[in-house]
Amino acid sequence: MSQIKGKNTKPEILVRKFLFGKGYRFRIHSTGLPGKPDIVLTKYKIVIFVNGCFWHGHEGCKYFVIPKTRTDWWTAKIYKNRERDSENYDKLVQNGWRIIRIFECDLKKDKIEKTLNELIANIH
Repeated sequence: MSQIKGKNTKPEILVRKFLFGKGYRFRIHSTGLPGKPDIVLTKYKIVIFVNGCFWHGHEGCKYFVIPKTRTDWWTAKIYKNRERDSENYDKLVQNGWRIIRIFECDLKKDKIEKTLNELIANIH
């Protein structure tokens, strides 16, 4: 568990490189905002969360499977992650921020182009 990164993950870096290449400038892991968003576009008042499907309980996703051992513990952990996400999103919206969530499965080879094009469309 200690080897699992919470910052600068491959999906997150992929989105950052794409945005930078398109001319967007941003902050990363802003500690002054609820939930420490992965990417903050202050000019557009948008925060982007790049979430792992397993850790954030992405429903209907093949990458979200509860482990067969310690099932109760994992279920409770993922439920708490979802609750914390929801609370942070509510706080951000109350402060006037727009939220974009990208799950790691949306950045796989078959979906990445569509996902990144939708991201650009959502920013404007």
